[in-house]
Amino acid sequence: MANKKTKEKKNHVSVVTDKSLKFFEKYINNPSPTGFEWEGQRLWLDYLKPYVDKTYIDNYGTAVGIINPEASYKVVIEAHADEISWFVNYITKEGLIYVIRNGGSDHQIAPSKRVNIHTDNGMVKAVFGWPAIHTRSGEKEDAPSLKNIFLDCGATSKEEVEELGIHVGCVVTYEDEFMVLNDRYYVGRALDNRAGGFMVAEVARLLKQHKKKLPFGLYIVNAVQEEIGLRGAEMITHYIKPNLAIVTDVTHDTQTPMINKITQGDLACGQGPVLSYAPAVQINLNRLLIDVAKENDIPFQRQASSRFTGTDTDAFAYSNGGVPSALISLPLRYMHTTVEMVHKEDLDNVIRLIYEVLLKIEDGQDFRSFIV
Repeated sequence: MANKKTKEKKNHVSVVTDKSLKFFEKYINNPSPTGFEWEGQRLWLDYLKPYVDKTYIDNYGTAVGIINPEASYKVVIEAHADEISWFVNYITKEGLIYVIRNGGSDHQIAPSKRVNIHTDNGMVKAVFGWPAIHTRSGEKEDAPSLKNIFLDCGATSKEEVEELGIHVGCVVTYEDEFMVLNDRYYVGRALDNRAGGFMVAEVARLLKQHKKKLPFGLYIVNAVQEEIGLRGAEMITHYIKPNLAIVTDVTHDTQTPMINKITQGDLACGQGPVLSYAPAVQINLNRLLIDVAKENDIPFQRQASSRFTGTDTDAFAYSNGGVPSALISLPLRYMHTTVEMVHKEDLDNVIRLIYEVLLKIEDGQDFRSFIV
């Protein structure tokens, strides 16, 4: 007999609509490599515009939608828009192409992957080549590395490669696309962190749909260049000068093989948003997130980060004399691969948590522990 005190799992109510899911798929499938995020940002702003009063984009491509732009107290909800990729670095006389990273691209997953090389003339198809198993047998095998992975675009000379419009500095992205797995997971490349951009846009949609009036200015931010050092967030926080920032990014699901829970924590897809403890996370704002999650029966998990979070939270927290900031993370499997996976319910619950927290924040709210 079941323990009567055991709580029954509440029926999950989906936040994402069919229309918004179609946008999410289109947004994920559109390439948005670090430093070249413009097309993705245009898609995102087009989706967001009906739900905000004003939009803005800075010189490097960080996009912002603003509700109540005249308000003096400013709250940011933020994600980053860029995806990891590669740069063409060297073209051999035989027409093969060597690359370097643009962000934290994983060389171990590259062999046999299909890619798009972005040129001024459009996309050029290519593949990451790798010697066949038959040619490697009997010898010590080399693991994939930046020294031995290469692209083959079907050309037979450097001149033919260049005639296709390919040159040193062209950016390269994987062509893998969005799918739903077992009606439970969203899967695709660049869910880190275009899932975040989608979630903050959905918060804006809910505010509009439910006719909620906020007593402060809300800045929905989709920052560029997070993957190479939080650069987009660093730039935009000095422009907005926010009073408060809630950042969303992904974190590791640690339930699959070869991940050490002792060092990485015990986190799982399907168990709710992850709330972080770190020096950059302001304790009273974090307590508000926890209280709101409990009040609204939103499941959540906890994560500790040593020294820094490694997300745009750090950039906002340590800007403008110190901005109270917090991080809400989406558990994700297989980060920086082409099959990143997030649970549908977790995505809904991150949206719900941000939405409900915004309804609790007061105009001019002071998050200091004491005032002298």
